[in-house]
Amino acid sequence: MTGAADDFDLVVIGGGPAGEKGAVQAAYFGKRVAVVEREREPGGAAVHTGTLPSKTLRESALYLSGRRSRALYGVAVELEARGMLHGLMRRKHAIAEAESARIRQNLARHQVELIEGHARLAAPHQVSVTAPDGSVRTLTAKVVLIATGTKPRQPEGIDFASPLIHDSDEVLLIEELPRSLTILGAGVIGCEYACMFAALGIPVELVEARDEILGFMDRELVGALERAMAELGVTLRLGQAWGAVTLGADGQSVHTRLGSETLVTHHLLFAAGRTGCTADLGLEHVGVKPNARGLLEVDEHYRTAAPYVLAAGDVIGFPALASTSMEQARVAVCHAFGFDYKLSVSGTLPYGIYTIPELSSVGESEESARAAGLEVVVGRAFFRENARGQITGDTEGITKLVVDRNTRKIVGVHVFGERASELVHIGHTALMAGATVDLFIEMVFNFPTLAETYKYAAYACLAQLPPRG
Repeated sequence: MTGAADDFDLVVIGGGPAGEKGAVQAAYFGKRVAVVEREREPGGAAVHTGTLPSKTLRESALYLSGRRSRALYGVAVELEARGMLHGLMRRKHAIAEAESARIRQNLARHQVELIEGHARLAAPHQVSVTAPDGSVRTLTAKVVLIATGTKPRQPEGIDFASPLIHDSDEVLLIEELPRSLTILGAGVIGCEYACMFAALGIPVELVEARDEILGFMDRELVGALERAMAELGVTLRLGQAWGAVTLGADGQSVHTRLGSETLVTHHLLFAAGRTGCTADLGLEHVGVKPNARGLLEVDEHYRTAAPYVLAAGDVIGFPALASTSMEQARVAVCHAFGFDYKLSVSGTLPYGIYTIPELSSVGESEESARAAGLEVVVGRAFFRENARGQITGDTEGITKLVVDRNTRKIVGVHVFGERASELVHIGHTALMAGATVDLFIEMVFNFPTLAETYKYAAYACLAQLPPRG
């Protein structure tokens, strides 16, 4: 039996970005909402094992390693390795605690009940929650939103119990700085960690079975990233499928088979793929079945095979970004309850890759635009020719615009350099507004700023366009 206190309009399973925003969206419009989170603190992978911790470690690594000081003033900073690691971890924990507290406050402000425990779908419209003390509470819900995210894939044959072998979540708990590091998988996570550890002076071998990295990004800017990674000390091995991963007899090394070669390093990070956190959710009780990767299939309104069971965020697959996860949950809830507010996720999604330097993109790449049959012109502005770029020492950066020759409209924006993930939104706004490249010609930018590179990339486009009629 359940009482009135256990009856909800919406029960959200998972307290990460999608769960929080979906819950608050429903509560904002007066619905009674509960969020069930199995961990002690809300936030999910974004706060505790992924997005924010890795970005915090990136910034800390840049600061503690003195890389920016060396670039600007030739100043070498030497820190004792263990002290550096402790500094990195303290900062990571502080950021996670602050964000968890913010989520709690946001849920409380909207009168969303946060319940700690493991949730299972027990029957249609029923969610059974097992608390840490073993007690069970049964909730009823008109709508259920599954926002449980993903976890790193751990293939058999790799000893993840070893302190020398890590997945992309557990590496954040590392107890020593490696003397050298092999990373298997050069996706977004692999590239970001490769840059981070290399910035700390650690030799990194980044192995990718495919012939290219970040295939969804503009190839010119990916090339710039590959050159920057090489300068950091990352050795990129493309088109090399790995074989057996074993521990060395000395207990202080990891051996990875690459064809006829054996790669020997101190530590190894496996960063090739993630799987949905859908096991033991009781999905079979409502007729919902995950795919082979543990992900849930949804329709355009984020409904599963059981229409009152929604799913959003990483648990439904690509693009698996915190930013899109939040929007998916909001849209899912609006459709489920008939709110005439937010009915679709924008088809124009920004991507931010937090490598060193950053790489960020929105809209068409030069390659995808041409493949789609668009006649485009491309304009570039280089940070080394920009006053702010010279002042900050950010001379590797590029702002690149892709413009439709016939309409003069901006169809793609790509930025490489520090703060690229911020700068890209200037172009993102113009693209969303359907603006032409002339917008940046007419704008007045503060001087000196990196934002001014938009004007000079626009001028480079203008030289290839017919005069305005």
